[in-house]
Amino acid sequence: MKIVIASENKGKIKEFSRILIPLGFEVISRANAGMTDEIEETGITFIENAQIKAMTTYKALGLPAIADDSGLEVDALFGAPGIYSARYSADDGTKCTSESNNAKLLKELDGVKNRKARYVCALCFVNKDGKMFDIVETCEGEIGLELEGKDGFGYDPLFKFNGVSFGNASPKDKDLVSHRGKALRKLAKNIDKWK
Repeated sequence: MKIVIASENKGKIKEFSRILIPLGFEVISRANAGMTDEIEETGITFIENAQIKAMTTYKALGLPAIADDSGLEVDALFGAPGIYSARYSADDGTKCTSESNNAKLLKELDGVKNRKARYVCALCFVNKDGKMFDIVETCEGEIGLELEGKDGFGYDPLFKFNGVSFGNASPKDKDLVSHRGKALRKLAKNIDKWK
């Protein structure tokens, strides 16, 4: 079954592919399917943004599509950066990169003892008939005091699960516990009845 990943984020496409290809899916990106228009994320929740991306991709290409909107919620920051995780440092006047976002997060948490946080993945699958199916999964952890490791992407060098930074975790170990890994495994369990 061919599925279009409604993302241009190379890290996400890599994770989706790593998990879905062994399950028998043919995974292609929006760009490889010929869709280059940017999709505006106008939702106010992770799931709304995932639905917008998946449905827009499905309508443009006529193929089953999967999208996620994911990010980091930090308790001490009242859930921020949340849906703005990818553009968290935009108000600093800099181009948003993983480095600038991580630097801002460390600055915001300077001296803060409560470092509990979670990664959230809201996943939307649109089947060949245009029907949507949603999944939301989380991975509870905490924010480290400094960047650790060079693997992963986004906030992975700061996010710790059971004391280990996602930046230091192998892709296999990360996939076993991550928010996206959980969501994709749930998709795989249900795909036969959803497709």
